[in-house]
Amino acid sequence: MLRTVLSTIALFVGAAALSSAHAGLRFIPETTEGGHRFVMVGGDFAYEDDLNAFVAVVRAHRAVAVIFNSPGGNVFKAMELGRLIRSKGLHTIQSRGSECSSACALAFLGGVQRFAQPGSIGVHRSSFRDTRGISVDDAVSQVQRLTADIMAYIAEMGADPALLQLALQYDSADMRYLSLSEMAQFRMTTDSSSTSVAERPIAIERPPTTQPLSSPPLQASGRFSIPEARSGLVRHPKGRAALKSRPDNTSTTVASLKNGAPVEILASAERWFEVRQAGTNGFLHETQVSVREYDGGAFEDRHVQIRSFDNYGDAEAFVRASSLPLAAYLVSSGWFAITLKDSYSVETAVDIMKMLKARGAVPDDAFVTYGNTYVRRICCD
Repeated sequence: MLRTVLSTIALFVGAAALSSAHAGLRFIPETTEGGHRFVMVGGDFAYEDDLNAFVAVVRAHRAVAVIFNSPGGNVFKAMELGRLIRSKGLHTIQSRGSECSSACALAFLGGVQRFAQPGSIGVHRSSFRDTRGISVDDAVSQVQRLTADIMAYIAEMGADPALLQLALQYDSADMRYLSLSEMAQFRMTTDSSSTSVAERPIAIERPPTTQPLSSPPLQASGRFSIPEARSGLVRHPKGRAALKSRPDNTSTTVASLKNGAPVEILASAERWFEVRQAGTNGFLHETQVSVREYDGGAFEDRHVQIRSFDNYGDAEAFVRASSLPLAAYLVSSGWFAITLKDSYSVETAVDIMKMLKARGAVPDDAFVTYGNTYVRRICCD
C-alpha cells in the first residue's frame, strides 16, 4: 500500500537528508520494509551528470519509483532526468522529510504517477549563475529559449504550463513551496483528492512496460493532422545551431549550421530530428528547424506566444473571449499555442510583448518565438 511505502520512505529520507545533498547527482537504491524498491536521487543537478548511471541503478535494483533530495541545479539536466523517468515508467514520490526545489521540481514531473506531501516541492525563477561575457541580446535569447523549453516540457509531462507563471513571481533567491491544492491545480501531482498523500492507501505497482504516458494524443486526420516532417531550414535565435552526435544537448557537436541551411529530416523522436545536411548526419532539436511541411509563417518573423492548451475547445474559447487579436496554432506535440494574431520582426515583437506585459494584458511568461513547432494556424478568422 502506498501509505506504507510513503511512511517508510519519509523516515528514510528524513534521516538521510543532511548527508545526501552535494554537488552532482548520486543515485541510491533503497527498499522499504514492504519490499518496494525505489531510487533516491540526491545532490545538485549538474551539466556533467551522466544519467546512464541512473538507468543502470534502476535496472539493477528493479525500482518502481524515484524520490528526491535535491536543491535543484541545471534545468536542462533536470528535464533530461524527468524524460528518462517517464520513459522507464517510474513513479515519483516526495515527502516533506527531504528537499525537492527549483530544477528538481521539473524532474519530479517525469513520474507516471506523482505523489507529494504539501510543502515538499519548491519553485522559483531560474537564473544564470555566470553572466560574464553574455551580451544583452544573447541573454534575452537564452531566457526566451529556456522559457519556451520549460513550458513545452511541463505540457509534455501533462502538467499545467501556468506553473511556470507562478514560479516566475519568485526571485531566484526566494522559494515558493506548493500547497496540496496548488499541486493539484497545476497537475503537478496525479492525485486529485484533497486528502494528504501520506494518508491515502493507494497501491503502488510496477507500471506497464508498454508506451509511457506522454503529451495529448494527436488527431489522425482533418485540420488537426500533423504532416510528417521531411525537410526544413535551420532557424535558431543566435543565427547558428549545433548539430549534435546524439539527441542530447550534452553530446558532441558534429557541425555548426547557419540559419537557412537546408536539412533533410530522416527521423523524429522525443522532440529531436535526425537530419542530414551536406552529407553529414546528426541531431537537431525540433525548435531549431523550420519545417517545410509546417506553416509557421515567414522565415524571419517572430510570434508572441501567450498561452497554450491541451485541447482545441479551450484554445478557441480563449481566443474568441480575448480583447486582443489572437490566433491559435496546432503544435507538433498535439497542443495548441495561443499567439498574437500577427507576426513581427524580432525588435517589434519584443517591444510589443514588453508593452503588453507592462499593461498586464498578457501573462508574465509570454515569450517571443520563431514558431518552429507550429504546424498550422487553426483559429480564428
